[in-house]
Amino acid sequence: MRIKRFFNKRLRSVRLPFHPRAYSDDIPASGAWSIDKGVGNRNFLKVVDGQPFVLESGETLEHIEMAYETWGELSEKSDNAVLVCHALTGDSHAYGDIEEGHPTPGWWNGLIGPGCALDTEKYFIVCVNVLGGCQGSTGPASINPKTGKQFGPDFPVITIRDIVRCQRRVADHLGIDKWNCVIGGSMGGMQVLEWGVMFPDRVSSLAPLATTLRASAQQIAWSAIGRTSLSLDPRFRGGNYYRAAPGDGPTAGLAIARSLAQTTYRSEEVYSKRFGRHLVDPRSIYGLWDRFQVESYLDYHGEKLARRFDANSYLVLNRAMDLHDLERDRGSLKNALERIARVPVITLSISSDALYPAYQQEELKEAINQAGGDCEYHMIDSPDGHDGFLLAVKEIGVHLESFLSKVSTK
Repeated sequence: MRIKRFFNKRLRSVRLPFHPRAYSDDIPASGAWSIDKGVGNRNFLKVVDGQPFVLESGETLEHIEMAYETWGELSEKSDNAVLVCHALTGDSHAYGDIEEGHPTPGWWNGLIGPGCALDTEKYFIVCVNVLGGCQGSTGPASINPKTGKQFGPDFPVITIRDIVRCQRRVADHLGIDKWNCVIGGSMGGMQVLEWGVMFPDRVSSLAPLATTLRASAQQIAWSAIGRTSLSLDPRFRGGNYYRAAPGDGPTAGLAIARSLAQTTYRSEEVYSKRFGRHLVDPRSIYGLWDRFQVESYLDYHGEKLARRFDANSYLVLNRAMDLHDLERDRGSLKNALERIARVPVITLSISSDALYPAYQQEELKEAINQAGGDCEYHMIDSPDGHDGFLLAVKEIGVHLESFLSKVSTK
């Protein structure tokens, strides 16, 4: 303990290295949601309170609260419910406007809403902020009942399977015995696949988009670089930064991790067409830190994320994605997919996606079909890279609406 206090004292007094990126000095140490920001459209459910919830790792959490949002009305037979699963830095606000408690618009507006593929006048749409998140659900920025302080780095490693088990508790609470469809892209698609393996009797159809059966070596490599860059920010303080003043949190580390990820989310074509080699200031070119416009773009998105996300949550959820592997501890991939094969599945690729390339979704389709299932596959022609699953809502909506109409007639 004496060594730890000495280390913390030294850490507080360390002279921080020069950093060329001029991030705003009013950014909070953590962008995690708190009640003073407004509840917005959130609902809350205590999954466990004072009793152990055993995680896949064997560690436990004694208090878990999940934040979720709903749109539409649940039918009398409770057969029109659709679970939407969000990606790494998403949250429960999949649909809606900017409002108190929701600083960004719904991340799937255009796919969700009246008259859209996920029609809120037809379906009861549910989106849950994942376990380990920072927008209302229990995560590293939540108070640890044992200490009265934020969990911080003491929050345990979680997996996609842990996330899905918490979502199941929300379904139980809402009286939903079986989802009409579970849908999501990227990390959301990983959750969709686990729903099919873990609870095949509770889903009628699955839509894992722009995702994979298991995290690849390259995906893990990109994640590892991002996590390392975040953790090396001196203001990260080993994950104990919550009491830091605005401007003194791990903004730089989180922003760099986001910049790296943002580079992999979009395509070379998009960057070339939008930015080319244009400078922020054409008169400033020979300074070492004079910026090209693409650099300014990455800095903007890094700062934007730091204002609404928590650095520790980023590490926890990013690691959960790396651990994703449908085959793990199930004997074989075929064993896992035979459970998914009980229901119809749709998957799709984004043509320019270099992070989750098309071969992974093609492999998903072929593996499910070989296991005796029925998986249809589509390619979305989009220049937007991996982010296409968020942006190409009209194209995705056409395939999803057709798929759901066929499911409803079976």
